[in-house]
Amino acid sequence: MDTKSLITIRTKKLGVLIRDARLAARRTVHQCAEAIGVRKSVFREYEEGLRSPSLPELEILVYYLDLPMDHFWSSQSRSESVSRSEKLDLTKLLAIRQRKIGALLRQERMKSSISIRNLANETGIATSRIKAYELGERAIPLPELEVLVRTLGGRIESFFDRHGPVGQWMISEEAVQQFLEMPVEMRQFVSMPVNRPYLQLAMKLSNMSRDKLRSVAEDLLDITL
Repeated sequence: MDTKSLITIRTKKLGVLIRDARLAARRTVHQCAEAIGVRKSVFREYEEGLRSPSLPELEILVYYLDLPMDHFWSSQSRSESVSRSEKLDLTKLLAIRQRKIGALLRQERMKSSISIRNLANETGIATSRIKAYELGERAIPLPELEVLVRTLGGRIESFFDRHGPVGQWMISEEAVQQFLEMPVEMRQFVSMPVNRPYLQLAMKLSNMSRDKLRSVAEDLLDITL
């Protein structure tokens, strides 16, 4: 399948997931559009799969709707969700993330030793658009960003926010999800305060080198024998 078809299909799927997430959070098109700083008509086009949001817009949306980021790489619909009320300067945050993603894209391209012209030829995305993306002058529609990153041999996850307020919230959400995916008996063990020293010991052991672990094991054997 050619790049243009892949982008079109991804854009349509993204629209379905965006609409599903909004409905699950009981938010209107107007509210979501306002949250990510676009016109209502633009957000409606996102939902209809006629155009795509950029990654920063998507990050703001998951924060606003209180979603895990992997929802937009999922094939499952969302259940009821409670939205966030914490106020952030989302417009400013969006602009900063757009510039950061442009810089990351350029960094990825330089690391791969690919010129903008060659990247444009391989992806079918115009040279002028890629230049504007790298300078942060233009928001990158997510399907195009995925194609660019994949062509450069990178991973889309490396572009996710991990340091800002939205990024920190996403990390905490992922931690909760990982905890919930653990076996029940393991969750019960971790949740009991009396087991905290064992967990702290396990954390210390996990940071030790192989030689240091071998030395500790030998000392334990000396004690028990």
